[in-house]
Amino acid sequence: MAYTPTLLDAAAILVAVILLNRLFAKKPAGPLPPGPKGLPLIGNLLDMPPSHEWKTFAQWGERWGDIVSVSMLGHPYVILNSAKHAVDMLEKKSSIYSSRPMIPVGGELVGWNRTLALLPYGNQFREYRRLLSQLIGTRKNMERFVPLVEDKTRAFVYELYKEPTDLLKHIRKSAGAIILMMSHGYEVQDENDSFVATVDEAMEQFAICTAPGAFLANIFPALAHIPSWFPGAGFKKTAAAWRKTLDLMCDQPHDFVKQRMAAGTNIPNFTSDLLEGEVTPERDTLIKNAAASLYAGGADTTVSAINTFFLAMTLHPEVQAKAVDEIERVVGTDRFPTAADRDSLPYLNAVYLEVLRWNNVAPLAIPHRLIEDDVHAGYYLPKGTIVIPNIWRMLHDPETYPDPFTFNPDRFMKTPGHEPETDPRSMVFGFGRRICPGLQLADASVFLAVAISLAAFKIEKVVENGQVIEPSTEYTTGTVSHPAPYKCEIKPRSAKAEAIIAQIGEQRLN
Repeated sequence: MAYTPTLLDAAAILVAVILLNRLFAKKPAGPLPPGPKGLPLIGNLLDMPPSHEWKTFAQWGERWGDIVSVSMLGHPYVILNSAKHAVDMLEKKSSIYSSRPMIPVGGELVGWNRTLALLPYGNQFREYRRLLSQLIGTRKNMERFVPLVEDKTRAFVYELYKEPTDLLKHIRKSAGAIILMMSHGYEVQDENDSFVATVDEAMEQFAICTAPGAFLANIFPALAHIPSWFPGAGFKKTAAAWRKTLDLMCDQPHDFVKQRMAAGTNIPNFTSDLLEGEVTPERDTLIKNAAASLYAGGADTTVSAINTFFLAMTLHPEVQAKAVDEIERVVGTDRFPTAADRDSLPYLNAVYLEVLRWNNVAPLAIPHRLIEDDVHAGYYLPKGTIVIPNIWRMLHDPETYPDPFTFNPDRFMKTPGHEPETDPRSMVFGFGRRICPGLQLADASVFLAVAISLAAFKIEKVVENGQVIEPSTEYTTGTVSHPAPYKCEIKPRSAKAEAIIAQIGEQRLN
């Protein structure tokens, strides 16, 4: 009779591998940072929270300090709860802190290690960054795309006017429309666009499969190599299905560009520019994955930030009124704001900054991996240590942001006796050589969404059966965090605003 392995067998193999790792591990040259005491063999595996890890990590920081270490199955993890340590390590020593950990499920099995987010530091990483920097890496490079962002944001306002109860759908479409035009020269379809649907699905899966502790195989890589039929290996079937989604996200728009180039109907874009001339198969794959990195890196994060803006305005009518007063005083009521107005709208810009800080889209960013031994602040960090910047904690540090859980744009305004608090953009886009390459695009896109939406709409709490519906302030877990579903009422701010919106609709029909 054929032998069928059991979960007990799997556990025995796991213990054996841990013991061998501990036996042959070299003796540390100094102490690791403090942290919760773990158990023999498994370390802090049972201490890891199942969701919203950043809140637990912040609590650990209050007890053990700004640098906390834990061990899972013999592997060290270091959590940074202060911006100072993040800058000192991830920026000032970026040459050794800029790689990515191997995330077996999200990276190897699903395949996200082909994109910039999980790509290890090296020549290919530098080439991706170089290509993306040429496109949007500086404010000057981004300038040529500002008219596109303004046009798609105005289209977003018109579509939200027609269907005010489908806010999230319109945000997703707008973000996709901007990036897909830049990356592939693709015009998003009005309803149920397949490209947008695919990337939305892929990004939901990314948020799950790359989150710390989401899969045991992400913590203990050896499990990724067990056969699919082995007990407890159901995650491999999930990973295989999610890999198909990612393949489609990368291949579908890339093939679209090639077909349009062959037919002579291409709209110049990032992908087509790089495909001109002789391109090797290896180069073709690099271009495809770089373009996918641009879309994946920007679409979901921008969606979360704009959704947070609408939630904040629903909850804070006093902030909304103050921002609208500034818009009407500076811009007037005969047109909507543009990027050229930004420097004249300091309070509106402060609203945008507070949106980024209040509930940031990537609370833990994506972990860094140390590529050689280091000593920092008297602590020894061995090669291979996974370093997690708790950006959520940094943005809610009461020493940096007094009353940090209150949505208060005034914290970024310079007034007599008050200097603006730290610009959250120094943290929300990551650190060092892993800083988001699309930060200029995100900055322009979210600001314009904030500005034009406030000029166009009044955003209020919903009233049902005489009862005011209080929006939820909960956020999803995962690498990219979104507001939980909430209701808000969106209607034209005035008759003049409604006329401008209608004019936008007429222009789009012509």
